[in-house]
Amino acid sequence: MIYETEMKHLARCVELASMAVDSGNPPFGSVLVDETGAVRYEGHNETAGGDETRHPEFEIARWAAANMTPDERAASTVYTSGEHCPMCAAAHGWVGLGRIVYASSSEQLSAWLDELHVAPPPVATLPINQVVPGVPTEGPFPTLADALRELHERYALADRNKT
Repeated sequence: MIYETEMKHLARCVELASMAVDSGNPPFGSVLVDETGAVRYEGHNETAGGDETRHPEFEIARWAAANMTPDERAASTVYTSGEHCPMCAAAHGWVGLGRIVYASSSEQLSAWLDELHVAPPPVATLPINQVVPGVPTEGPFPTLADALRELHERYALADRNKT
């Protein structure tokens, strides 16, 4: 069950995704929240420089491994604008992070990219639990779908205009 506070974290993820687009990056944003409700880390995609591993969920895993105990990681929640890709899901699992709450699903992303005539990513868009079985997940949240689709459209248009 999702609570008002959790929707605020998801709304922040959408804001971070918008910031990503503003800086020339794909629209993904994520927030790491500990068991007390404190935001411990937040970020957005930073792949525009050429390093396609600079996803916010992957950065959260790296940060958490360096700054949190295994128990703190397990009790935390990662909120994210889009369901983790397989690389990020694996990183999440390897460092032992807890629950994942995502605003939009891999299935939605695939459909949006197809509608926008954008080539699919080089890595399959799989549900998190196909990569990391047993990690508790919640999502998607239809109330955020329109805003996220618009961000993907904005990014696709900006990316086409670069060439």
